[in-house]
Amino acid sequence: MTAIDAQFYWMSGKIPSDQFLLYAFAGVPADVDAAIAEVLERARQVPDLTIRVADAGALRYPRWIPLREHPKVIRRRAAEDTWSGCLDAVVELADDQLDVRVAPWRLHVFVPVHDIPGHSGAGTVAVLQVAHVLADGGRASALAAWLFGRDAPVREVTTPRRGFLPWRAVAAARTHRGRVEDTQAGRLPPPVGDRPLVATNNRPAGGRAVRTLLRHRAELSGPTVTVAVLAAVSAALSEHLGTPGDELGAEVPMAKAGVRYAHNHFGNVAVGLYPQLRHDERCARIAADLECGRARGSHPASAAADRAFAATPAALLRWGVGYFDPDARPQRVTGNTVVSSVHRGAADLRFGAAPVLLTAGFPALSPAMGLTHGVHGIGDTVVISVHAAESAIGDIDRYLRLLDAAL
Repeated sequence: MTAIDAQFYWMSGKIPSDQFLLYAFAGVPADVDAAIAEVLERARQVPDLTIRVADAGALRYPRWIPLREHPKVIRRRAAEDTWSGCLDAVVELADDQLDVRVAPWRLHVFVPVHDIPGHSGAGTVAVLQVAHVLADGGRASALAAWLFGRDAPVREVTTPRRGFLPWRAVAAARTHRGRVEDTQAGRLPPPVGDRPLVATNNRPAGGRAVRTLLRHRAELSGPTVTVAVLAAVSAALSEHLGTPGDELGAEVPMAKAGVRYAHNHFGNVAVGLYPQLRHDERCARIAADLECGRARGSHPASAAADRAFAATPAALLRWGVGYFDPDARPQRVTGNTVVSSVHRGAADLRFGAAPVLLTAGFPALSPAMGLTHGVHGIGDTVVISVHAAESAIGDIDRYLRLLDAAL
């Protein structure tokens, strides 16, 4: 296992990080068990879906080994067989995190489900639960697409040699100095700064809830879906907090440049939300911040730092993770909310013979992040999700109305 994936594995014992990828399908298969069997058969054809984690002692990194038995597919019924009942059930699923030493994924099938947005009849909802150590958001989406019929097998991750830490640390320091010089010379944009804490950074407590809004791509006003939603979150969050919030910002996961050498190949970038600006100018500033994060992430210093981290001895990294204190409160944060945006491709998925209607995701909460957003598109349909703790957002339905209006 690579160092970054091992870090996700060890950190999951302190901060739960399972991902929940939701797919809604138009209709109920005539034979649900046969549809499940088809999914399981497809899973057996992908190496990443047939492995689990084995610990290798305190001085070595964990290993990927074959599954003893296939992961579970659990048939469920939502409260009153409704969409809202299904969303409530997804919140509860997070209380049962995966044991990756047994299996790093699990599928939950809710059938039947009524009132799915954009669909008048009964449907099926499948929720793929994936441990973060197995895949980041983009890779997890590709694995789910294979399970539900897309003919695009997911490539195995090529694990590089770890290298010698001191040499790689020297190279990382040298390229870091180069990035500083490039920034000072104006060849590279400066990083977006961190933010003061607001209510949404409260430790999650009280009830947790998820909500969704459905849009077609053409209904979103902005240069990209991600920018359009960030601009709307800016307006809604500022109004909900009751302050102009000139320093409001968001944390946005972004795929890293270059070859994927780990199951997790992404970084988080800081983006200002600029609620004091008019919509078009706000979109332009948000887009510029995203491009800044992309440019700085593509600098040779980022790849050199990743190579140095990959060479970290297992005992040293595990020692560091052991000293992480989830109860410590930061003075400032990268963002006041998370907005995770993934386009999941064409609307070519199915469960049995039922075609896909929509897809959604619900980024996990963490000790300093009580409000997260998911932006997930398939075909021309986009679902914007809100995941919040009562201690951070209070009345989630009021916030949803504000976000709906802002969109």
